[in-house]
Amino acid sequence: MPLTHFFLALAVVAIWGSNFVVIKGALGELPPLLLATLRFVFSALPWLLFVRRPAVAWRHLVAYGTLIGLQFGLLFLAMRQDISPGLASLVIQSQVFMTLLLVVWLQHERLHPPQLGGLALATLGFALIAWHSLSGQTQAITPWGLLLVLGAALCWALANLVSRLIGRVNMLGFMVWSSMFAIAPLLALSLWFEGTAGITVALPHASWPTWAAVAWQSLGNTLFCFGAWGWLLARHPAAAVTPTALLVPVFGMGASALFMAEALPGWKLGAAALVLGGLAITVAGSRRRLPPLPRSA
Repeated sequence: MPLTHFFLALAVVAIWGSNFVVIKGALGELPPLLLATLRFVFSALPWLLFVRRPAVAWRHLVAYGTLIGLQFGLLFLAMRQDISPGLASLVIQSQVFMTLLLVVWLQHERLHPPQLGGLALATLGFALIAWHSLSGQTQAITPWGLLLVLGAALCWALANLVSRLIGRVNMLGFMVWSSMFAIAPLLALSLWFEGTAGITVALPHASWPTWAAVAWQSLGNTLFCFGAWGWLLARHPAAAVTPTALLVPVFGMGASALFMAEALPGWKLGAAALVLGGLAITVAGSRRRLPPLPRSA
C-alpha cells in the first residue's frame, strides 16, 4: 500500500474513533434518539438524488438500515450519561466477536484456534469492564450503559450478517440508500420516548457546534469515511486495509482523554490491551473468512 493510501486509511479510522467525542458533545443539546435520526436524515438526503442505488435487494437495504439505525440509537442512549466516549469506542468492538459467534451459530462455520484465542482474550477485557461497571467505583460506565452498548454491538453484528449476504458492493451507495430505512424507526422511537419537545424546543435552539456535529456524523463518517474505505478496499487486499480499523478504540480513548479529560486508570488501559489484543488475533485468523470488520461510528 502506498504511503498516501495508508494515511488515507489512518484518517478514516481517526475520524471514526474521534467521532465518539463529537457524539458526546452533541448529546449535551439534543436527545439521543433524535440525534441518531438526524444523522441518518442527512446521510440519505439529498444524496439519494445523486448516488446510484447499488445492485442490492430492497430487503437487504431495509434490514441493514434498520439494524444500523438501532445500533446508533442504543449507542447514543448509552453515551448520554451511562458510558464515557472512550469506553464506548472500545466496548462497541464486541461486535466483531458477536459476528463470529453468529456466523458459527447461523451459518455453521467453525471457529479456528486463533479466533478462539482472540475471543478468550477479549472476553477477559470485557469482563474487567463489566466488573467495574457493577462495582460502582467508577462513573465511566454503569451496568445499564454496558447493556445498551452490547445491544448496539449485537445490532451491528446482525447488520454484518446482512452485509455478508450481499457481498462486495459500493459502500458509499449502500450506506446512502440504507440510511433511508433507519429514519422512520428512529423517529418513531424518538417521538414515543422523548416526545415532541426535542423537535419543537431542543432542535430550534441547537447551537452551531451541535449542527456541525450532526453534519460530521453524516458527511464525515458516512460519505467520506465509507467512500474512502470502499475506495481503498477496491485497490488493495482486505488484509492490508482492515487491520488499521483496530486503531479506532485507540483514537477513541485518546481523543476522549485529550478533549474531555477522560481518566485512563490502569484497569481501563488493561481492558483496552486485552480487547485490542483479542481483536488483533481474531482479525489475523479471520482475514479470509469474514467481511471487512469493523465499520465504526
